[in-house]
Amino acid sequence: MAVIALAGCSGAPGVTTSALALLLSWPLEPGRRMILAECDPDGGAVLHGLLQGTLGDRYGLRNISVAARKGEFSDAFWRQLIDLSSEDGKQVSPRDRLLLPGITDPAQAASLVSVWKVLAQMFRGIDAETGHDVLIDLGRRGAYGPSGVLAEQADAVLVVVRNTLRCLQAAQARVSELEERVGDIGLIVIDEGPYPAGEVQRVLQVPVVATLPYAPKDARVLSDGAEQPRHFTKSPLMKAARTGSSVLVQRAAMRRARLDPRGTFATGEVTRAR
Repeated sequence: MAVIALAGCSGAPGVTTSALALLLSWPLEPGRRMILAECDPDGGAVLHGLLQGTLGDRYGLRNISVAARKGEFSDAFWRQLIDLSSEDGKQVSPRDRLLLPGITDPAQAASLVSVWKVLAQMFRGIDAETGHDVLIDLGRRGAYGPSGVLAEQADAVLVVVRNTLRCLQAAQARVSELEERVGDIGLIVIDEGPYPAGEVQRVLQVPVVATLPYAPKDARVLSDGAEQPRHFTKSPLMKAARTGSSVLVQRAAMRRARLDPRGTFATGEVTRAR
């Protein structure tokens, strides 16, 4: 059981693509489900990336913010989830892997200021009461400011970086600030550059938890809805994501047990999963 937040930093794109790879390869035990929530205040990317605009703007965080003002937050949340369960393009295990799309315009973030805390509580309640793990895509800015409560309430926070000089230089201040705010963060490294995991850890002073290959062709399937090659789920990117997912689950469980050994974290109001 886990609530895991992914954050990015300037000069290191790839948070949403990494989050989608993890969602689609997450090791689900019987009865468990996975939700990816796009909570990037700069706007989500999946509706018009992976899904190629086929669903329009009918789903997403903006609709939840409107419902929250009407006292209909919980019901609205479940209605906004999109089923991404598939294997090599074929639908399987309906509603096992779900997406909450993000806002479509950064200007909409202002309407979510009062929603972030409620959403963080909702995620913890979902994890505890309905058998869902939650992956939160915070984008490059979402771990800071009002939406930072999502990182604070998560079981584990991972910063997605690339092991190039430019990206590591850009990541130093952000990683340090997030470590101070949340504590015990880790790194997911996209292996584009020359620096090994040990050097990345030395520079940023936090551990590398998982490494994903730099695979632009496979990544475009997730980021832009490119045609999915045969056996995509067995590609190096998805294999690495599957391995990384298992490590993230273990890290989240250990951190939760250490911080909350009696399981006393408050949970939000949760209704039965739809």
